[in-house]
Amino acid sequence: MIPLLLAALGSAALAAEPTPNLPPAAIVEKVLRANPQIQAASSQVRAEEANRNRLEAGHYEWNVRFGAQQRRTSPSTGPDERFNEWNAALERPLRLPGKASLDAQLGAAGVALAETALGDSLHESSRALLKAWFVWLRENALAGQWTAQVALLEKQARAIQRRQQLGDAARLETIQSQAALAQAAAQLAQATVRQQTAAEELRRRYPGLPLNEPATIAEPQPLSGSANEWIEAILEHSHELGLARGETQRAQFAAGRIGSDRLPDPTVGLQVSRERAGEEQIVGAYISIPLPGGGRRAAADAALAQADAAGNREAAALRKITAEAAATYHLANAAVATWQAGRQAADSLNHAAEMTARAYQLGEGSLNDLLTARRLANEAELAARLMQLDALESRYRLLLDAHRLWVLDEEKHPGDKPGAGSAAL
Repeated sequence: MIPLLLAALGSAALAAEPTPNLPPAAIVEKVLRANPQIQAASSQVRAEEANRNRLEAGHYEWNVRFGAQQRRTSPSTGPDERFNEWNAALERPLRLPGKASLDAQLGAAGVALAETALGDSLHESSRALLKAWFVWLRENALAGQWTAQVALLEKQARAIQRRQQLGDAARLETIQSQAALAQAAAQLAQATVRQQTAAEELRRRYPGLPLNEPATIAEPQPLSGSANEWIEAILEHSHELGLARGETQRAQFAAGRIGSDRLPDPTVGLQVSRERAGEEQIVGAYISIPLPGGGRRAAADAALAQADAAGNREAAALRKITAEAAATYHLANAAVATWQAGRQAADSLNHAAEMTARAYQLGEGSLNDLLTARRLANEAELAARLMQLDALESRYRLLLDAHRLWVLDEEKHPGDKPGAGSAAL
């Protein structure tokens, strides 16, 4: 029903899998479509469609009036007389020329605004899912790193205990190694709890989303395209900006419609009456025109002020979204370099830890030096993994805001680069 247009990320490895470490796009669409917030937004579209029909039909309905009375006469030359009389009328207000088209425009603007709100709900839900997904990935990465650290320290503790049994290590070293192992085990327990909590949140908030732990974390790729290109792409597809513009348009239509009511609609009707017990039969027509007063003028002035306020809110939204788009781009652009520096630091500290371990085995270093090297290497590895996931999330967030990832609304967008397609992105 809706095309799933995904961005290629610019490298041969990623071309085969455009969105590594993300759930399948088809499942994401299914999960998000089942979200109660999205269903509520869809219901609001139907409500606005009904409201459009109401506006097009108008409140100009036929009205029937019926009355009965008794006439009593007291002529001076005869006895009193009584007559049963009745009257009936059929009337209808008439919509003046031009007002029907304004009502149609106002109704269509409401439907368009509701459809934009539906797209905005889909986009915000996609953002929330992406954020929760990467929280889960981070906790998985942390738990995995602490699992590896515990395994390493367990191996180290067994070796030191064996050396103590052989008289080649002091008991203090055994205690130190076991203390380091216990600290790592505590960190692993906490990481496991956080991992389970993040997974449970995904299961509860997004039923049906598969939680398959990735074997590896993809390497973030540098961005292609300038900041202005990305900002323009985000502005072009921003539902938030579309909502602000839709509010402005609807307010303008409403101001025009209320202004047109300064010239009141007339009411025309036909009436029949029977008087003096049928001695007199009356048929007539009439027209009723309200006399406009200050209230109508004040309502028109208020509507114009509301339209002006909506225009100012649109300008504020444009500035806000432009600033957020620029910040998202620069964050995603800098995140790759940050991760690369962190990865280099982790590799260096891991190498230093291995060299310290060999020195300790050869009796050329102390256990304190080894434990410190292991701790620093582990901290650097943890930081590098988080930086890697931060860089991936920043990139995907930029792609999502530019509608190059999980395109779930009804629009058809080019998929290469901002303004052309997504291959260069």
